[in-house]
Amino acid sequence: MKLLQQMTAMNHERVVFHQDPESDLRAIVAIHDTTLGDALGGTRRWCYASEADAITDVLRLSEGMTYKAAAADLAMGGAKSVILLDSPGQEATEAQGRAMGRFVDTLGGNYIAAEDVGVNEQFCDWMGMETDHVMGGINVSRGGNPAPFTSQGAFNAMKASLAHAGRPIDFAGLTVGIQGLGQTGFRLAKLVIDHGGTVIGTDVSPHAVSRAVNELGIKVLGDDECLMDMEIDIFAPCALGGVLGPEQIEKLRAPIICGTSNNVLVDPDRDGQLLKDKGTVYAPDFIANAGGLIRLAGLYLGLTESEIEGKVERIEQTTKEVLADTRNHASAYDAAVSFARKRIEAGARLKASHANS
Repeated sequence: MKLLQQMTAMNHERVVFHQDPESDLRAIVAIHDTTLGDALGGTRRWCYASEADAITDVLRLSEGMTYKAAAADLAMGGAKSVILLDSPGQEATEAQGRAMGRFVDTLGGNYIAAEDVGVNEQFCDWMGMETDHVMGGINVSRGGNPAPFTSQGAFNAMKASLAHAGRPIDFAGLTVGIQGLGQTGFRLAKLVIDHGGTVIGTDVSPHAVSRAVNELGIKVLGDDECLMDMEIDIFAPCALGGVLGPEQIEKLRAPIICGTSNNVLVDPDRDGQLLKDKGTVYAPDFIANAGGLIRLAGLYLGLTESEIEGKVERIEQTTKEVLADTRNHASAYDAAVSFARKRIEAGARLKASHANS
């Protein structure tokens, strides 16, 4: 599908490409919807198999950010950016960070950058040397690492998922399988363990695995084992997206899915329906993982710490409402999109009334 066709099909407003030969920056910003306000979304540094894969990723991620912000009741739209790397794990440089900051600045605040895979507080501060429209740094920009808030929000969504499944909201005796033990997965594992649960984990990074084993004492899967095949209480995807398609859903034994990843389902419409038909409780990712966005967007919008904490706590209730409404929709994902779109439509009506008054 051609790019403009993809944008039209997914209702994107803008997709902007940029290259800077001096820093070797190649980047894309996708702004999906700004009905509710300017759009905050992370910057992902990744080595994609093709430019087409990068475009698909940034389009899907930015669409998810629109729904994430709306469902969290934030006065913000949805956007995302990706930086295309030449090789996996390519080292970040100040020149590239500052070049990305200049790119972001050309959008005049319509897009606010933040952290994502491959970007840390230092990179955000490098971007912040060139633009005021970035969150997630420490010394130049502000907000710091939002991962603790993402993990707490997902933990809150887990509690709602347990309640929806008719189980006690108690992690004692539960086993949670966490796929990805990085920034958010590690913290989610700690929350589960601190509340009496057991964690089985997996990660492609030996460092992440050894940290989780040494600091948390979790069990790590062997090379011939798979979380999908295990009888666990909750499957928590906390790495990259696209991990649940028909084949994985068919063999999945966990009755609950709830994690911190974006775009967990390969095809949300198809795979959401498969999960519903199977009777699996799925906490839609853009509801469950909204804590980090709430933190950075909240600071950007001038919310107080207590207001931010309240919105993160509210993830539990929002998840309950969406899961309860699944009976009226094709899937939990469909119910979550409907929930978010109602807020966007209400914002559009309010904007129109103000324009006509």
